[in-house]
Amino acid sequence: MQTSNREPERVGIMKNHQFLNEFNKNKALFIMIAPAVLLTIILSYIPMSGLVLAFKNFRYDLGVFGSPWAGFENFKYFFLSGTGARVTFNTIFYNLINLITSQFLSMLVAIFITEIFGKTYKKICQSLIFLPYFISWVIVGTFIYNIFNYETGTFNSILKFFNMEPINMYSIPSAWVWIIMIFNSWKWVGYNSIIYMAAITNIDAECYEAADIDGANIFQKIRSITFPSIMPTIIVMLLLNVGRILRGDFQMFYQIVGNNGQLYNTTDVIDTFVFRSLLTSSDMGMTAAVSFYQSVLCLVIILAVNGIVKRVNKEYALF
Repeated sequence: MQTSNREPERVGIMKNHQFLNEFNKNKALFIMIAPAVLLTIILSYIPMSGLVLAFKNFRYDLGVFGSPWAGFENFKYFFLSGTGARVTFNTIFYNLINLITSQFLSMLVAIFITEIFGKTYKKICQSLIFLPYFISWVIVGTFIYNIFNYETGTFNSILKFFNMEPINMYSIPSAWVWIIMIFNSWKWVGYNSIIYMAAITNIDAECYEAADIDGANIFQKIRSITFPSIMPTIIVMLLLNVGRILRGDFQMFYQIVGNNGQLYNTTDVIDTFVFRSLLTSSDMGMTAAVSFYQSVLCLVIILAVNGIVKRVNKEYALF
C-alpha cells in the first residue's frame, strides 16, 4: 500500500525534473516565449472571470461579483425575443459563404501566381492582390456608400446615364449578401493566398519534372500534384476558420451596413447585435450571455469538425 501511495509522488517528481532539465537546455527559448504567455494570460484568461456576468443581473453600484444572480434569465431573453436564432443563422451563413469563397479564390490565385513565369509580372500581380488587405473597413464602407448611394452614387449615376431608373440598393436586403461576399473576398484573398503560395513552393520540383516527362499538361499537374500536396494546409486553414465561424467580422458588417435598420434582418450578426445592444440598453448581463453563448458554440463546432477530420485522417487534425 505504501508503494502504491508513493507512486504518484515519484511520477510528479520525475516530471518536475524533466521540466527543469528542459528549461536548463532551452533557457533562451523560454525567455523568448515568456512575454507572449504573459500577454495571453492577462488579455485572454484573466478576463474570462467576467463571464460570470452572463448569469447575473448586473448593477453598477454592486459591481460584477456583488450583483445578484439571475440564473439563465439573460439567455432566455436573448432567445425568446426571436433575435437569437436570427443572428446565429446570419453569423453562420455569412461565415460559411465567406470561408468557402475566400479560401477557394485564395487557392486559385496562389496557383495562378506560382504558374506565372515572369518575375516582374508575378511581383506586380502579388502586390496588387495583397494591397486590399491594408485598406481599413472604414475606407471600404465609405467606398461602398459612394457606389450605392441612391442620389449621388456611381451605380445610379451610370443607370441615369443610360436613361434607366435608379435603384435603392439599401431597400433590397438580399443584394447585400452578394455585396458583403464580394468585398470580403476582395479584401482577404491576397492575404490568404500567401499561405497557399508558401505551401506550393515547398512542393518538390522533381514531381513537376516527372509530370512534364510523362506529358502532363498544366491542369493535370495542378489536379494530380498541387492540390494533393497542399491538402494538409487547406484542412488546417479550414479548421482554424471554422473555429471562428460564430464570430463575424464586426468591422466589415458595421462599416458596410452601418445603422440601416432595413438591413438588420439580413445582415445583423452576433457581434453587431451585441454592440447595438450595449449602445441602446446597456444591459451588460444580456450581452455577456450572448458572448458566452457565442464562445461555447465556437468551441463545440471546432471540436466536432476536428473529430470528423481525425476520423478521416489523423495527420490532418489540429489535436
